Parts: sequence; structure tokens; C-alpha cells
Amino acid sequence: MEKASPAAITLLAPTLKAVRLKRRRGSRRRPAKPQRLIADRGYDSNAVRALLVKHAIEPIILRRRNNRVATQQDGRKLRRHKRRWIIERTNSWLENFRRLVVRYEHSVKNFEALVHLACALVTLKQVLG
Repeated sequence: MEKASPAAITLLAPTLKAVRLKRRRGSRRRPAKPQRLIADRGYDSNAVRALLVKHAIEPIILRRRNNRVATQQDGRKLRRHKRRWIIERTNSWLENFRRLVVRYEHSVKNFEALVHLACALVTLKQVLG
């Protein structure tokens, strides 16, 4: 957990390391490693692509106009990026809850419970109109 709001690209390597090494108590299974990462142009760098390939994760990252080196993707893979708006919309709905945005909760369990409650409220609002 970072105290300030660092660029998301700087948190990619620690996040990948945490996902790969995380184990649940009393369980021998590791969580499934992600097969692909769908990201926006902010993640477009050759170093990020190399890091993802090193971890056996397929990068689906839009190419910046000035980056002529980095794209080994065809249009079929980039079509997955079009569905990313669903996640962005959901994040936008959750940002309407100030307690989640500011993160007053120190306990992970309490914060996770508030996220579940916010998701339930958003779902009810969508269903009931």
C-alpha cells in the first residue's frame, strides 16, 4: 500500500510480484496467474512489455504514437481493449462513495466490506432504476 498517489506504472512490478507469491492461510494452492494484462497508453513502454513477457503475461497495451518499436499485437487482440470501458464505468460508480475514495478505513477487512456494500448499492440502483 502506497501513501501517496504514485503513477500506476511504478506499482506494476510489485503488484505482479505480490500476485505470484500470495498464498492463503491453510491453503497450498496459489492463485491463478493472469494470462494477459489489458492496459491503456499510460503503460506503453518497452520495459513494461518486457516485464510482462518475462512473467509469461500477454501484454495488450495500446501503442503511443511516438513509440514505433513496441507493438507485436494484431487488431484481434486489441479488440479486447474495447471492453475495458465496463471496468472504467464501474470504478466511476464506486468513486461516488467518498469513504472508498479517501480510504478512512485502516483495516483491509473493513475496507473490503465497504466495497462490497457499495457494489450492492450500485447494483440495486441499476436494477430498481
